[in-house]
Amino acid sequence: NCDWSSDVCSSDPLVRYVILGPSERRQYQLEGDPLIAKKAAAALAASLKPIVCVGEKLEDRETGKTELVVETQVRGSLAGLTKAQMEETVIAYEPVWAIGTGKTATTQQAQDVHAFIRRVLAQMFDDATARRVRIQYGGSVKPSNARELMSQPDVDGALVGGASLTVRDFADIVKNSI
Repeated sequence: NCDWSSDVCSSDPLVRYVILGPSERRQYQLEGDPLIAKKAAAALAASLKPIVCVGEKLEDRETGKTELVVETQVRGSLAGLTKAQMEETVIAYEPVWAIGTGKTATTQQAQDVHAFIRRVLAQMFDDATARRVRIQYGGSVKPSNARELMSQPDVDGALVGGASLTVRDFADIVKNSI
């Protein structure tokens, strides 16, 4: 919203959201929940909406630790936020085992984890806050699975990765999500 010829911009920020805690940062930069919580608070203080990513590895899923891992990440990454701040925060469930692998959580798996996250938020804050928080799915979202994923009651949107690099695929995800 800028007139670059006169360097005059409206009060709308050019950046509104910031992604925190994606699997790559957790794995390769060893970013843990306490650091992500500090970044979330800093983002909110700077009038940015954090998108806080959580998700389990394949070994966690296979050994029945999905809920333990996700709850630990949710509680740790959102520690210290107020109800009002939480309502300005987005959570993205991105199962690490489904990112860039072509594997995708079934719609029931995605729904189950999203509903679980919402229950954890209700425990941390309250039911009303938990209902207001947007929880996105971010694990190999494709045109072929977007409609079914977005039809789940606790899946509020998608955090699209690789498919956003191909215009046709991204447009089809958007179309199939409406």
